[in-house]
Amino acid sequence: MTEHAVVTREAWLQARVALLEKEKAFTRKRDALSQARRALPWVEITKSYGFDTETGHKSLDQLFGEHSQLVVYHFMFGPDWQQPCKSCSFWADNFDRIVVHLAARDVTMVAVSRAPLERLTAFKRRMGWNFEWVSSHDSDFNYDFDVSFSNDTRENSAPYYNYRTGGFPADEAPGVSVFAKDDDGKVYHTYSTYARGLDMMNTAYHYLDLVPKGRDEDNLDMSMAWVRLRDEYTPA
Repeated sequence: MTEHAVVTREAWLQARVALLEKEKAFTRKRDALSQARRALPWVEITKSYGFDTETGHKSLDQLFGEHSQLVVYHFMFGPDWQQPCKSCSFWADNFDRIVVHLAARDVTMVAVSRAPLERLTAFKRRMGWNFEWVSSHDSDFNYDFDVSFSNDTRENSAPYYNYRTGGFPADEAPGVSVFAKDDDGKVYHTYSTYARGLDMMNTAYHYLDLVPKGRDEDNLDMSMAWVRLRDEYTPA
């Protein structure tokens, strides 16, 4: 633990109240940003996408179930991978139990990967997860939403990811995409976010941001090098 200033309770309280004003300003700016995000224009989805699910083959509009809003977590698990991305599994541990709360607000949440369904369900059982995890193995869905990259794309040009052209170190990438369905059954793409845009969806990281050491990643080769599947951590 690095050395830190130690003061009286009164001095701490004064510093804390000053920080509170900054936190309130940040919250107001975040609320305004969230409103601007919801105000983005929509794009109608006219292409057909198919997904293998535990209850049969489904189209994108069928993934909504009884709700009018759909959140898709693009989970890095390629068709030839033996197990999924550890970081995406870290995010899944954070969203697994909230799907019932989202459903109460007219939102369905699913994870989508290109790995075969049987491999998804096997890993889901291992982790004890409850969210719906579907396979887009025979679909262009992941490619069209810029989270999967063909060998040709990676070898001959820089993949387009996070709204710019640049390198990505794998053939699968993480992201979140949001869709809406109107009363006529038309589906619209309303939002997608990638890379650091996913930070806000990871509750564990927000708790780490509260503690003195923070995320404690500055001296690692890569920021999430410490992350393990939750059943692979060794005792301290």
